[in-house]
Amino acid sequence: MSRVALITGVTGQDGSYLAELLLSKGYVVHGLVRRSSSFNTERLNEIYQDPHEDDPKLQLHYGDLADGLGLANLLRAVEPDEVYHLGAQSHVKVSFDMPEYTGDVTGVGTMRLLEAIRAAGLETRFYQASSSELYGSTPPPQNEQTPFHPRSPYSVAKLYGYWATVNYREAYGLYACNGILFNHESPRRGETFVTRKITRAVARIAVGLQDKLYMGNLDAVRDWGYAPEYVEGMWRMLQADTPDDYVLATGHRMTVREFVEESFTRVGLKWEDHVVYDPRYERPSEVDALIGDASKAESVLGWKTETFGSALVNGMVDADVASLEAARTGASAR
Repeated sequence: MSRVALITGVTGQDGSYLAELLLSKGYVVHGLVRRSSSFNTERLNEIYQDPHEDDPKLQLHYGDLADGLGLANLLRAVEPDEVYHLGAQSHVKVSFDMPEYTGDVTGVGTMRLLEAIRAAGLETRFYQASSSELYGSTPPPQNEQTPFHPRSPYSVAKLYGYWATVNYREAYGLYACNGILFNHESPRRGETFVTRKITRAVARIAVGLQDKLYMGNLDAVRDWGYAPEYVEGMWRMLQADTPDDYVLATGHRMTVREFVEESFTRVGLKWEDHVVYDPRYERPSEVDALIGDASKAESVLGWKTETFGSALVNGMVDADVASLEAARTGASAR
């Protein structure tokens, strides 16, 4: 019998890569999708299956992290062996504009899902997508023993989800893991997140569709890795004999300014000619430096990332340039 997995946030960057990974391993994958008046499943186009097919391996279900009863009903119907909880309002800057919503969906939504698993009486393994934003102003390098000091409504909500996961593991014996993932990117990253905002703008500037890129703090230091490698780490956490919490990171530092410079260099341009400072993109409270230490994941899970720095930046820029060229060629052909 195939193993069954349920993924919340399946339409996002991580969710789509994770679905592909699990399908390649023979899983039946169920994904939770928020109802929208427009299609929001573009990242799943390559693996989408018509529900009318015989025995589809990928099945999508409408649901919401604000609906605890609906989550419990879905869990009873699907009976997953593994639950990967990736769904959230995950944009840090937006969380300052929508703090209550972020707290409800990102924080309490995790508790609802955990309680739905407990109430359904399922023997399942649970993965919680925690975040390096939990560390906030605590100096790097950060590992599983580093104190948390969240600096945004998003990270405060993620802190709630982190400790809810630990509590359900300790109180009810649930196999529940926190993956404290540092920034991980790809061509599928949402266009409002800083890395994709940069690479998409660079591609548009390179082909003459725009001239300026408006940015906030260029001095922030981040540990940027490659998303497909990180979903492999998620899966490995749920294959271990005992549940635990793990940092996934590259251990390499890069400032936003360096990411910008690398991106423009890739297309033969000088970033100073196109980047304009705009204070509206500053956070009310900044996180200066996040650099992870993934030694535990490497020693226990055998996980180690390989893609970061120039390789990551160049791959994202190339993908955005290729996407624009394909769109322009298609438009001219029509």
